[in-house]
Amino acid sequence: MGTLRDMLLVALGGALGSMARYALSLMATLCAISGLWATLAANSLGSLLIGISFVLLKGDAYLLAAVGFCGSFTTFSTFSLQSVELFQSGQKGLALLYIAGSLLLSITCVVAGMYCANRCIK
Repeated sequence: MGTLRDMLLVALGGALGSMARYALSLMATLCAISGLWATLAANSLGSLLIGISFVLLKGDAYLLAAVGFCGSFTTFSTFSLQSVELFQSGQKGLALLYIAGSLLLSITCVVAGMYCANRCIK
């Protein structure tokens, strides 16, 4: 069972991750970039970071970075909502492309992060 200290580390990482995610959304809005792209970027970058964290970090650092930061920075719920909205608006092809592309890119980024981190420690 996690200690209060562990929970506070996850909470701190979560606060930082959610602030970073919100900042990414603001930047996308300022640059007139679709929310779909901002979500794809957050999920891909978060996947890369969690792959790196999985290899390089242990204990407190892993709780802070992977569980807290990456857990709140990535946006599966937003991705799911946007997918449903695309279907509801009749953009079925784009919805399927968005879903498949998001999953493939995120998984590829996890593998890339793990690969890069492993190369760094050798």
